[in-house]
Amino acid sequence: MLEQELKIFTENYNKIIFLCIGNEMRGDDGVGPLIARNLEKLFKHQSELLIINAETVPENYTGLIRKEMPSHIIFVDAVEMDMNPGSIKLVKYDQIAEYNISTHAMPLSFMIKYLESFTDAKMLLIGIQPKSMEMSNPVSEEVKSGVEELTRFINDSINVQHS
Repeated sequence: MLEQELKIFTENYNKIIFLCIGNEMRGDDGVGPLIARNLEKLFKHQSELLIINAETVPENYTGLIRKEMPSHIIFVDAVEMDMNPGSIKLVKYDQIAEYNISTHAMPLSFMIKYLESFTDAKMLLIGIQPKSMEMSNPVSEEVKSGVEELTRFINDSINVQHS
């Protein structure tokens, strides 16, 4: 189901930016950087896919996003969704404000509003339910499993279209 939703969302893309958000010092909040590293390995030779490890400052990449003019922007972050730890959910951009998204200075909904001022890119948030976002904790096993599952979903969804 998730894979199918992602395939539908990314249909006919020209350029996808994956904006991976998170703080590796806060346990499961490190999902964004983990996904970024996985995707960089998978897609290193595909110029139509740009992986950005934005850590805790996704707003610092708006200039790059403007320059790249993607057809799709996919945010990846830890999201409190009242699900089991490691669970994955696609959150459509008009629903993002309904969720408690990670621990970052600027709400993602503000950033999306700003991005809409200069791009027509389709936007989507992929959230992974954290178990713990306490300082100095490692990423939980449940979230590590979710990261691996999400990496497979993204790889399968994107590569099917451009193979």
